[in-house]
Amino acid sequence: MPLAVVTDSTAYLPEGLADRHAVRVIPLLVRVDGREGRDGIDLGPAELAQALRERRMVTTSRPNPAEFAAQYRRLLDEGADGVVSVHLSRELSGTWESARLAAAEFGPGVVRVVDSRTTGMGLGFAVLRAASVATAGGGGAEAEAAAVAARTRSFFVVETLEYLRRGGRIGAAAALLGTALAVKPILHVDDGQIMPLEKVRTMSRALGRLVDLAVDAAGGGPVDLAVHHLGAPERAAELAARLRERVSDVGECLVSELGAVIGAHTGPGVLGVVVSQR
Repeated sequence: MPLAVVTDSTAYLPEGLADRHAVRVIPLLVRVDGREGRDGIDLGPAELAQALRERRMVTTSRPNPAEFAAQYRRLLDEGADGVVSVHLSRELSGTWESARLAAAEFGPGVVRVVDSRTTGMGLGFAVLRAASVATAGGGGAEAEAAAVAARTRSFFVVETLEYLRRGGRIGAAAALLGTALAVKPILHVDDGQIMPLEKVRTMSRALGRLVDLAVDAAGGGPVDLAVHHLGAPERAAELAARLRERVSDVGECLVSELGAVIGAHTGPGVLGVVVSQR
């Protein structure tokens, strides 16, 4: 194991994919009415969606640097020559900062921490690029460069902006709040931040726009796709089917339900698509 790859739970890699690519996942933390659990381990999507629908208090927090340091040390003790640790945007969470502080405990270049400037499978595809380099025997600098170079576009629609507003994650999207009840806002991840893109009247139209945006982002070239949802498996399946029909050169089209951390800020019913150029 010359090079180890680490990420956090907001990558929401489909089940089994992290193990298949030897990626270690560090969970973020979620609190429901003050009771703390680990994202994807102690609290899954179904429990989260129920808690949100019941209007229970849901908050999230980053792992502490000691948890990252312990994971890095285990990997190095197991024989890794180095670690590449790829995480969600520092604009959305302090997770990258925790990882960076932990990396400072090791020698220069031993642990390389990467800000993916995105989350969900936007992060996931960057992680998989780094893991492919590691599997091929590449070094830390090469794997870091592969993660940074991963070109992804992420678009999503939410039933309401209320959850994003509560978590302070929408920034300029706050301008949409006045009409949130009358429209379905389409947002995207732009340089690490969640930003408003369009407004449509119905979820049906929003699904169609997600397909159009994905087609435009693909640009006719070879891409991998991911569909995210929370508590909306039928819509996710429909979106995935329409993407396969419309996008001309698709490698993988993964479907993954969002976990507690991102789901807590988007709310039930969220639907999204990630386009990763190959």
